[in-house]
Formats: sequence, C-alpha cells, structure tokens
Amino acid sequence: MTRSSATLTAFLLLSVASFQASAQKKNEIAFNLSVNPSIEACLDDHSGQRPTATVRVFRDKLNDELLLTANHIKPGLQFDVFTVRRSNLRADGTVDPTFKNFGLAWYQSDLEADENGFAHISLRSIFLDQIFGFNANTGLAPVNTFHVGFWFNNPNDAAPCGFDPAHPTPFNGEHKAGPVAMISTPNPITGIGPLCTDPDLNHPGSCNP
Repeated sequence: MTRSSATLTAFLLLSVASFQASAQKKNEIAFNLSVNPSIEACLDDHSGQRPTATVRVFRDKLNDELLLTANHIKPGLQFDVFTVRRSNLRADGTVDPTFKNFGLAWYQSDLEADENGFAHISLRSIFLDQIFGFNANTGLAPVNTFHVGFWFNNPNDAAPCGFDPAHPTPFNGEHKAGPVAMISTPNPITGIGPLCTDPDLNHPGSCNP
C-alpha cells in the first residue's frame, strides 16, 4: 500500500469512527428535577399534588434548546436557574450525606410561578455534553456543569422551612439567594449529571464532547 493510500484509509477509518461516535449521542433528552427534601413545604402550593419539574433538551446545529416546566409550585415564588457541577442529592433523590458544595455554577435564567403554580422557561445555549466554564486568571481548568437546578430568589421564602436568611447563598444576581429548591440527580452508574448523554466509560466522571 502506498503512503497516499494508507493516509486515505486512515482518514476514512477516522471519519467512520467519528460518525459512529456522533451517531451514539442522543439528540433529545428529558429528565425530572427532584425537590430538595428540607424545603418542600415552602415550595408546595397545597393543591394536594407534589411540586414537579421536568427538563427537556433538544440538540441543534449551533446550540441546544432547553425547556424547563414546573407545576404545583406556590404561586408567585421566584427562582434562579443554574447549571452546576454537582447535585446535593443522590440518584434516588435523597440527600447525599457526602455532599460538600455544588462546584462551578453557571447562571442561566430566572423562573417564576404564576397564579396557577405553573412556571416555564425556554433557553438556547450549549447544554448537551459540552457545557463548561473555566477561569484563566485563577488557573481553573475547564469544568462541566451537567446538572440543572433552581434556587429560591428570596431567602425569606425558605425561612419557614429552617433556612436562615442571614446566611444567603450566592445563587442570584445579587448573590443573596435562598437554598436550592429542585435539582437534577446523578446517573446511578456513572455519577454524572443528565446533560451528559455520552459518558466516557474509560475515564469515570468524564463525558465525550
């Protein structure tokens, strides 16, 4: 085989491998967010139905579309939506006793429940498999934020559930938010958040971009 033929063969094999890898990626995903157990009473609209939230993401050519829909939320509550590196919940929705912090957080949108306890947002950005942030000034390497959650915008709204408004979290534009209200849970096998559709099984905790 000549050098040019060998180069062409290698190129074709690489192209096929790349195509197969991309073909394995999901172009549409859906997952539920779980209620932070300690604050459910402050989120509940007292309709007899538990608060629910569903996220759907559609892969597109230049960016992705994310739809977040929540129901049975106390009317008028305002929230701030973030993608974060880690969830404070385990795969089964219970609190992770080993949780320390959410890691890198990326502010995505505001969210507000209407008079019927319904909330909805539509976002366009890079979400599936590649969402990340980094900071060259501090030397922070690229970090993926594969979890989706939303936080109480007003810390006082969570005070009846034991949250101390004098010690707010940084999860809003003023950096004086309440606790996480609902958040995604990690995959029980890979431990990665649901915005990763193609986990790198050769490197646990990583995602194929």
